[in-house]
Amino acid sequence: MTHSAPQGPVEAVTDFADLHRAGEPLLLPNAWDHASAAALAAAGFGAIGTTSLGVAAAAGLPDGSAATREATLDLARRLGGGRYLLSVDAEAGFSDDPQQVAQLAHALRAAGAVGVNLEDGLGPVELHRAKITAVKSAVPDLFVNARTDTYWLGDGDPGDTLRRLDAYRQAGADGVFVPGLTDPERIADLVRRLDVPLNILYSPTGPSLERLAALGVSRVSLGSLLYRRALGAALAAAEAVRSGHLPGGFAPSYDDVQALVRSRPDAGA
Repeated sequence: MTHSAPQGPVEAVTDFADLHRAGEPLLLPNAWDHASAAALAAAGFGAIGTTSLGVAAAAGLPDGSAATREATLDLARRLGGGRYLLSVDAEAGFSDDPQQVAQLAHALRAAGAVGVNLEDGLGPVELHRAKITAVKSAVPDLFVNARTDTYWLGDGDPGDTLRRLDAYRQAGADGVFVPGLTDPERIADLVRRLDVPLNILYSPTGPSLERLAALGVSRVSLGSLLYRRALGAALAAAEAVRSGHLPGGFAPSYDDVQALVRSRPDAGA
């Protein structure tokens, strides 16, 4: 699905929320720098997320360890003026203090982000609920996608998953995210039980985009897939040259990449 970003900041947030439709999910690719975001936008993706793994790996830092707050905020400031709707993966908010998480959310919104992804890391439900409440109080128009890691880090207990998602929804989350969940029956069951959009992480071994749409999913994220595929393509190309072969696959030209840089709103400033 493609969509052009509107001009006004309030309209942008409303437009982003409207893209979450059960049965017609928003396919959200995840970028890690200006070039990747600009290339995705040029390919017709009007809404783009960031990937915390890509941001952390580019900085030489571990993902999910609350080490990339400034790198994440810096990336949001570079991408927020783009011609697309931006949602930022902010791990668990980089703090256990709900007010500090709210301050980060306010800074992300000021940078031009219309959405934020906050994960619970299987921590206390009440702590994550407090973070969501603080963010929605400080930045009411920011789309909060509340993630639970019951399938990503835990054993995928359906009861615990629903309990956590219900708590986050009641705290004001605009959507919920369950990475690692690929079972079609459990996905359909969650869709039936929830009254907010369900986000699923695409997996090459899981249901297709078409199947997820049929199950009623409202948003499908690509997570770190594109970043990992890009690294894989780079390694494959280097190995091919070392082995005396021509690298396969598509590669943008030097001028193509330069054009992506020129697409920055402040490129001529």
